[in-house]
Amino acid sequence: MNEKDFIPRWNLDSLYISLDSNEYKKDLKYLEEIFAQIKKELENPQTDFFIWLNGLIDLLNKAEYLIKTLNAYAYCIFSTDTTNQSYMNNINLMDEYISCHKQLMIGFSDILNKNKNQLEDFYIQFPDKKEYAFLLEEIIETKNHMMSKKEEELASKMSHTGGNAWSLLQEQLISNLHDETGKTFNELRNDAYDPSPEIRKTAWLKEIKLLEQNRIAFAAALNNLKGETLTLNSKRNWEQAVDRALFSSRLSKQTLDALIQAIEESLPEWRQYFQAKAEYLRRTGATASRTAGTPDDKGIAFYDLFAPVHSPSAVSADSNSPLTKKWTFKEASEYVQNEYYSFSQKMGDFAKSAFEKGWIDAEVRPGKTGGAYDEDFPKGHQSRILSNFTGTFSDIITLAHELGHAFHFSCMKEKAPLFYNYPMTLAETASTFAETIVKQDMIATCSESDRIQILDLDLTDTSQVLVDILSRYYFEKSVFEERKKSELNADDFCRLMKHAQEKSYGDGLNSERHEYMWAVKSHYYITDLDFYNFPYAFGQLFASALYERSRKEGKSFAPVYEQLLSETGSMSCEALCKKAGFDITTPDFWRSGMQIYMNEIEEFIALIKA
Repeated sequence: MNEKDFIPRWNLDSLYISLDSNEYKKDLKYLEEIFAQIKKELENPQTDFFIWLNGLIDLLNKAEYLIKTLNAYAYCIFSTDTTNQSYMNNINLMDEYISCHKQLMIGFSDILNKNKNQLEDFYIQFPDKKEYAFLLEEIIETKNHMMSKKEEELASKMSHTGGNAWSLLQEQLISNLHDETGKTFNELRNDAYDPSPEIRKTAWLKEIKLLEQNRIAFAAALNNLKGETLTLNSKRNWEQAVDRALFSSRLSKQTLDALIQAIEESLPEWRQYFQAKAEYLRRTGATASRTAGTPDDKGIAFYDLFAPVHSPSAVSADSNSPLTKKWTFKEASEYVQNEYYSFSQKMGDFAKSAFEKGWIDAEVRPGKTGGAYDEDFPKGHQSRILSNFTGTFSDIITLAHELGHAFHFSCMKEKAPLFYNYPMTLAETASTFAETIVKQDMIATCSESDRIQILDLDLTDTSQVLVDILSRYYFEKSVFEERKKSELNADDFCRLMKHAQEKSYGDGLNSERHEYMWAVKSHYYITDLDFYNFPYAFGQLFASALYERSRKEGKSFAPVYEQLLSETGSMSCEALCKKAGFDITTPDFWRSGMQIYMNEIEEFIALIKA
């Protein structure tokens, strides 16, 4: 194969050669031995609590090291060969180990809670364990939001025919929907990005029709799932559903309110962007809507939100344009490395090493899962990145994004495995930061004809993470409030979605909206992830605020950033940011992150009106 056409597969040999390798079997056996030791310690704790706790923390670190490594490997090999039955069986095996691990942690929380008054003296006797104080307090607080052991075990078993079953139903319905030609629902969703206005509108109409035909089943799933959540939350002493989400996000209600306030303040500008794009699409003949972008219906049609925007001066695609050219993987890797080096030597060296060591599987092939992800391995403190590289500029952004996750993990190298569990709010920080570096550099250096496109690309992506996420937050909040009072049907969910979109998008959307988005988004149907929305907005604005500070401080900011990433699993979001010199409990911080997009909106509107 010609070097320029080469697209890599990853090399996993430094982890395990195969499932049948002696090293893999040895680690599986060792995990079982560690579990047995932990179980024995929990059933017969030593009379000296301090010595017992010190030893158990060490055992828990060993278990975390092994289960994270083994589970990540299991998913990596399965995701590149999804038809392999032995890989599927191994995924199921790992699920059993994870379930066992959860039960052991419940037992640990029981003993820890009974001895919580001794923790301060424990840290005096074992000062090296003082860094675990936040994690141990969090486990104790988790215990306060648990039912009895028997009730928790019963709830776990019942979830297979309850909440998890309703979640699976929604997933099965979506994955099996198709139009009269056999085009799948997800393929119809992807048509939202098609250059053809007619294709976008037709796909939107078909999408809504398919969802409407299955509205009873979708509504039953969401109604019963949220009903179960409310019942369990009450038994677990959660006053509001959002309280559980905040706890798992390690975030205070004050910070969430400040974040929401900053987004709400920006809505008038976002609506101007949507209206300007709608008017531009109408002026250039790039919309199939009869009313969008007109004086009487200024907003954009829902099916045009992702419509590509081209400068009038770009009569035909420029083969040299970074946005339209077909990139080789070599070019993409060099581009990402250069962008990483523009921030810091350490970040650039990391990206260079990841490419050279074969950490990336970018080849598109049968049996491989779609999309992209990063998996981190405590073993050897290494990562692996899956992507499906086709040579587009968006593929480069994806590579930068996923490498950002891996760089985040690399900054935690000196930490023990128990600290590798950082909340969703902070999980997207490094990836979004890396993505922002790429996009902002492209905006600064591209031609004027490309400038409109890259601005629109960034604004489209960001509006989904801020404006649409806000509508999802509003919707889920209202669902829980109303579900407390009564059962909800499809009409109720459509009504609540309409209200949420009006409250967030307002006149940024025209009359052609999407009242069935509640049936589409799988996040609403994940039983353990209520409000799986605001963490995305947190990550977006947190990363952009960090980027703004890096532009002001230059290379001197890199060590601050790396230190911040290293401690994301060690404390609350507020404590972490305060340590780095940020106060995220007030809207001012979030406004600083928002400013970059307010400037882009202003420039985008000026360019399309020029």
